[in-house]
Order: sequence, then C-alpha cells, then structure tokens
Amino acid sequence: MRIKEVILRHLKLDLLHAFTTSFGTEYDRELILIEVISEDGISGWAESVAMLDPLYSEETLKTNWHILEDYLIPILLKNEIRHPDELSEKYFNHIRGNYMAKAALEGAVWDLYARKQHVSLSKALGGNKIEIEVGVSIGIQNSIEQTLDIIESRLEEGYKRFKLKIKPGWDVELIDSVRKVYPNIPLMADANSAYTIRDVKRLAALDDYDLMMIEQPLSYNDIIDHADLQAMLKTPICLDESIHSLEDARKAIKLGSCKIINIKIGRVGGLTQSKKIHDLCQEHGIPLWCGGMLETGIGRAHNIAITSLPNFVLPGDTAASSLYWAEDIIEPEVTVENGIILVPTSPGIGYKPNREKINKYTLHTQTYR
Repeated sequence: MRIKEVILRHLKLDLLHAFTTSFGTEYDRELILIEVISEDGISGWAESVAMLDPLYSEETLKTNWHILEDYLIPILLKNEIRHPDELSEKYFNHIRGNYMAKAALEGAVWDLYARKQHVSLSKALGGNKIEIEVGVSIGIQNSIEQTLDIIESRLEEGYKRFKLKIKPGWDVELIDSVRKVYPNIPLMADANSAYTIRDVKRLAALDDYDLMMIEQPLSYNDIIDHADLQAMLKTPICLDESIHSLEDARKAIKLGSCKIINIKIGRVGGLTQSKKIHDLCQEHGIPLWCGGMLETGIGRAHNIAITSLPNFVLPGDTAASSLYWAEDIIEPEVTVENGIILVPTSPGIGYKPNREKINKYTLHTQTYR
C-alpha cells in the first residue's frame, strides 16, 4: 500500500457548551484533520487530539503540525506500507515522543487499510463487539445544582456512567451532594492531576461514596506516588496521563499504581500501541475504558472501533456528537440510544466525512505529495 498524498487541515469548531476541568475552560476545539490518499484514490481519515496549549500534554496543535510535516509525512510518502503496525514498530520508532502526532497519521492509515480490506476498522483491529456502552463526562460547573441538572438530563438519555471533573475545593462536597440525590448511579471522579500525595486524607474521604474509580489524582508523569496512594485507598485508581506507552502500563501494573487504565489513542501513540496495552491489561486482569478528548466524529469513530476490543469492559467517554457540536463533520453523526453505540460494520471508520462541513470549519490546509 503506497500513499500518494497527505492532506492536513486545521479546523476550528465551537463547542455547544463550555467544558471546564482543572486545566481551565475550553469554548471551542481546534484540531488537525488528516486525510491520506492511496495510489488508487481511496482516502483514510483521522484527527490529532493535541490541544492549542501544552496543558494536558506537552504536545500542541503547532508541534503536531511540525512533526507531521517535517518528519512523519515524508517517511510515510517514501515507504510502502504492508500493514499499519509497521508505522509504530518500524518507521516511526526512532522519533521520540510526539505520540499524538504519530497516532493521528497512523490512524488515517488504519482507516485506509480497513477500507482497502473491505472490513470495518473494528474488525481490522480484532474487535468482537457489535455495540458498546458509553458514559458521559461532566465538566466543572458554576454550582452543584447545575451538575445535578446535567446528571438528570443524561440519565434520561440512558448514559451508563457519569464522570465528574474534580479539583481541590470542588470534590468531596460535590460527590456527597450527588450521592444524596443519586445513591446508585455508576459514578467516578476525574482529577486531571490536580492533587499531590499530601492530599491523601482528602482523596481518602472519597472512599465513602462507592465510586467506580478516581482518575489520575496525582502528577501526569507519576506512577510511584500513585502506587503509594492506591495502597491507602479502597477506591480503584485509574491512570490516564501517566500512561504513554506499553512500558508505562507494564511498570504501573507491576508497581500496583492503579487497578484500571484509561486508553486514549492519541496519548499512547496510536491504535497499534492501544492494542498492545489492551492485550497486556487483559493478561493481568486490568479493566480498560476509552477516554475522550472532545473529538469530532472522525476521532469518535476511532474510539468506537478500539472500544470494540474485549477488555474494554467499562463504559467510555464517547458520548453523542449532539452533546458537543451544533453539527458534526461526519454522516451520520455519532448517536447514543439508551447508553449504547452500535459499532459500525461498513469499511473503515464506518462514518462518511462530510467535505462540505469540513471545508466550512477549515482555517488552513496543506497538501503533501
């Protein structure tokens, strides 16, 4: 399989609602959309999940564009690719880090590969599910009452799990209030690295509320303090920002740093690496779920495909397009019915990129041949 052309597009879409975490507040989403085109004219699609600012990760939209343009795309264009696994295992492995850039280009090749094989991306990855359960992520609101109102609305829509963003000063009181109204809903807290090991008493107070997990309470690059913290908590710790590779996952499991792992395709370097981490966690009895990065429908389609693998046993963050965008850039949009998304069976990602809408939101484009 030879790639004759790669197109990078810089898009900007306004979010329907501001999304606040311990990092700050997002009002819109800027992203790189990638289209790879084979010699026979078939396109594969993916998106970079890097943010404008180095807050969640050291990668940004600008650094991703640079790495793609100056390093990864030239490698892709000059080599014949027999299988997408070769990108991370053979062609990109000498370039350190830059996981989101690598994942974006590899993801477009995976979509193209699946289309050329006339199979769904899910099937190409080895997925065996026909439907996946999904939850919803609720950002930090102006009041606890607002949070409760959102939970009520999402319960009516059938979502299977509720993730509340927390930070110091917006944590125990929030969870306590929610549990008083909704004592039995599947509930978790996501700290996005907002605490330190000195906050152990505050975090231990969350043990009283029967949470599914506390996600990434400590530093984004830590697995040592998380191991100490997990030993002091009965609530499972889920690692997110700390897991960038198969090696990170192996070490975290060995140290006992977590009992659950959240895989984000961009954070770990792509679908091939996601599969490897999946297999390792399955071997060690560590359940997985798929996190979200405010993706458009193209990124959501990749999340749906990876979630079809068997060890993704917890509801992920891939909520419906309509919760985030006035209009998505795919047809049909990602929809959720009673907390369930049907895994597409048509070739590739299973959704059709809408070029008219893509052009509408494109700020800049560059083509490489």
